[in-house]
Amino acid sequence: MTVENQNVLAGAFVDRSGERRKDDEWLAEALESDDSRFVPVWRKQCLVAGDPPAAKLLTRKELGRSLDEHELIFLGVFKEHPTFAFGVDDDEVPYEDFGEFHRLRYLGTVLPPDEANLAAHARALVGWHASQVYCNRCGSEARPAAAGNVRICINEDCARQLFPRVDPAIIVLVHKDDRCLLGRQAQWPEGRFSTIAGFVEPGERLEDAVRREVYEETNVRVGSIAYHSSQPWPFPSSLMLGFVAEATTTDIELLDGELEEARWFTRDELLSGSRKLPFQISIARRLVDHWINLGDPA
Repeated sequence: MTVENQNVLAGAFVDRSGERRKDDEWLAEALESDDSRFVPVWRKQCLVAGDPPAAKLLTRKELGRSLDEHELIFLGVFKEHPTFAFGVDDDEVPYEDFGEFHRLRYLGTVLPPDEANLAAHARALVGWHASQVYCNRCGSEARPAAAGNVRICINEDCARQLFPRVDPAIIVLVHKDDRCLLGRQAQWPEGRFSTIAGFVEPGERLEDAVRREVYEETNVRVGSIAYHSSQPWPFPSSLMLGFVAEATTTDIELLDGELEEARWFTRDELLSGSRKLPFQISIARRLVDHWINLGDPA
């Protein structure tokens, strides 16, 4: 049941040009080229301008600061432009003359799909670099390599290569007859419910993770499982793997304490507006909408 329509933040809109990441001559030329574009990330936010908002990609001239190759992350070629991301640590809001910085959860609702995907890509890699300053084996400094797509430990006796972190997590719409199973966490806004989700554990198949997470959180057992779609979720580094599963039991018990409440909903209840559904940009919302629309993947 694989669904081809793209989830928000997802898509292959950037030619990642992996062969260029170690091409020092090409990268040096690209960094000096007026044809290149630069994506600033400030406090986990990306720059946009205009009405309706569009991603503001800086030109070399607009960059206005000196950045060496170790501070820039080559994202790939976007709309025929070599495109780089970089983190900005300024206390004051930078680049105010060119636009405004906004968080990705908002940008996903207003940007075109290709620009939302580019923003997610930039935010994820800048965030990874900020959190992976040191080698996780020996504790020495780890420096960027491969145009910012790898970090390498400077300790010659270690020299460990560190790659951007991606945490696989399943997310599943469980249904039985004309009802679906949703839960809520205590810290969420009042009335908000969402699909069941959780991280995949070592040595575990995705299908097994679906069955385990649903049971641990709700005491419900599931039978048939079908893959739906996936979504990068850089908050900070998840890859959400979406499924639809049919329940074989219906009695709910909150076994692991992760949820404050879980219950079965009919389509009419969800359409009534009496409950807040997941965020529009999330795969959770797409799964719910897919079930409400009886298989329409839109």
